[in-house]
Order: sequence, then structure tokens, then C-alpha cells
Amino acid sequence: MKISRVMTNGCRFSGRNIQFGFTLIELMIVVAIVAILATIANASYQHFVIKSRRAAATTCLQERAQFMERYYTTHLTYNDPNAPPTLAQCGQDLNSFYTIAFNGAPGAKTYSITATPTSSQPDSKCGTLSINAQGARGQTGTGTQADCW
Repeated sequence: MKISRVMTNGCRFSGRNIQFGFTLIELMIVVAIVAILATIANASYQHFVIKSRRAAATTCLQERAQFMERYYTTHLTYNDPNAPPTLAQCGQDLNSFYTIAFNGAPGAKTYSITATPTSSQPDSKCGTLSINAQGARGQTGTGTQADCW
């Protein structure tokens, strides 16, 4: 398409063919920007997935501690040789990411329950979470108790 324009001083000139669209450089810049945003979004998403699984593990530990306290109120011990308390699984979705178990055998007046992350839950911030008969909460990672619990 030929375009003829009138300049401000009244002269006419004939322009070249004008093509509309994007150049390859412009498209590559857009692709690079989208890739950078996707990388940032994925890292943020992974952080929140780990955090939500950690919250589920702490909830599970608290539920198990409440179970142990209910058991103690009826049997006056945490460990009964005839019927030792067991830790029921907290849910199939959590089993793939944390192993919930006693830290040693429960004693007559004490117990400790831990939630150890599996290889599919890389949680270096909090590491292994624990709760004991006195209600003390712990973690083995670099994070604080407020971060992890």
C-alpha cells in the first residue's frame, strides 16, 4: 500500500510500503519477560506448597498429642503394655511428605512425637518437627518456632 502524506510545510512525499506486525526481536523480548515471570511464580508457588504441607504436619502432631493426653486421662500412663497407643495416619495426602512417629517408645509419663520430612518435602527451614508430653514444640531446621509452628 502506498501512502502519500503532506508535510507540515505543504510538500508532498510518497512513503514506502508500511508493514504492521512484530519483529523477531520484539517477540524474543516478550518470551524472555514471560520466562522470568514464570520462574519467579514457580519459586513462590513451591514455597507456599511446602509451607502448607508443614502446616498440615503441625496440625497432625497436635492431633496426635491430644490423642495421647486423652489416653493418659483414662489410663494414667502414656504406655500401656496391654494396649499401647498408636499413631493413626493423618491422611493420605500427608503420608507422602512427612513420616509421623514416636521418637522412641512412649514412657509412663513422657512421649515425643516427630514429623520427619521425606525427600519429596525439602524443608530445610524447619526440618523435623516435634512435640512432647509437656507441650514443648521443636524443629531441627534454621527457622524459628514462630516460622515453623
